[in-house]
Amino acid sequence: MAERAAISSGIEDPVPTLHLTERDIIISNTSAPPASAQPPLQLSEVNIPLSLGVCPLGPVPLTKEQLYQQAMEEAAWHHMPHPSDSERIRQYLPRNPCPTPPYHHQMPPPHSDTVEFYQRLSTETLFFIFYYLEGTKAQYLAAKALKKQSWRFHTKYMMWFQRHEEPKTITDEFEQGTYIYFDYEKWGQRKKEGFTFEYRYLEDRDLQ
Repeated sequence: MAERAAISSGIEDPVPTLHLTERDIIISNTSAPPASAQPPLQLSEVNIPLSLGVCPLGPVPLTKEQLYQQAMEEAAWHHMPHPSDSERIRQYLPRNPCPTPPYHHQMPPPHSDTVEFYQRLSTETLFFIFYYLEGTKAQYLAAKALKKQSWRFHTKYMMWFQRHEEPKTITDEFEQGTYIYFDYEKWGQRKKEGFTFEYRYLEDRDLQ
């Protein structure tokens, strides 16, 4: 076919043909050794620790100066500056701003964010602040002032209790007697006789 294509294309010299005898084919096939006769390659796995890939001689211990710098970097990362740090501190931010005449107080009275100020408030006012200003510093100060008046918070009933008299029974787990409690649903103080106050429901954290 190649010779016919060369003649038709105008090439003067015909393409030489390759003549192989059956003997030449047999010799060429027997001269190459079979693939199965070749010896198989021996493969083995080697486990190299990851640390040796980075440090061929093993991990190098840090010097005292490097350990100090590392500790300083970690401390700086935990105390990263915040954009709000550059803002001016606001002494008072009203929750519900409302325009008032200038002859009214525009700022809260001085030292109104101290426990001494809250201790001068009435007990009912402290209860109002505690239940209606949840999550604020005022609630924290009101709770602290109530504790100074021997009121104790019951975490199960979410009410404040105060001993009306010395308990009749005192154990390591509870005490039993007559108590005065503040009912926030009916908004008033009530007396409960024979009440068992379990210490596991006592909020006894020291408010600093």
